[in-house]
Amino acid sequence: MSLYVLGGVVMDTRPFNADKFDRTASADLVQKAVMGGLQPSEFMGEGEDALTITGQLLPFKTGGLTELDVIDEMRRTGARFPVMRGDGKRLGTYAITGLTERHDELMRNGVGFTVQYSVSLRKVQQDYDGSGLIAALISIFETLG
Repeated sequence: MSLYVLGGVVMDTRPFNADKFDRTASADLVQKAVMGGLQPSEFMGEGEDALTITGQLLPFKTGGLTELDVIDEMRRTGARFPVMRGDGKRLGTYAITGLTERHDELMRNGVGFTVQYSVSLRKVQQDYDGSGLIAALISIFETLG
């Protein structure tokens, strides 16, 4: 079992840990002008849906930098991928809009003994033919060499 699955990246307690999850979702409503009363509103559909997943890695004890590199490559290529929660609930198709990482207690190679990260995602239209996901995965494997 895992905490979250972002496309092909599994977030679990080891090696790629996630310890916080935030979701912000909205609905789009439009108001219609009327005289002498409360303006009625009409539902126009789903609005923005954004996720933020944060965690801490211990690269020298449990690893996790490879997964962080894959997440960065997914961001760089604009990959669209399914996101699934650890209980099996599919949250939808998302793309990474931001990645931050902070290395603390730097070791001799410049990598932190602890690395805090935050991944920001936004819900996007599903890539029905899967070609975007396949191209992104090929690019990721080429990057990892």
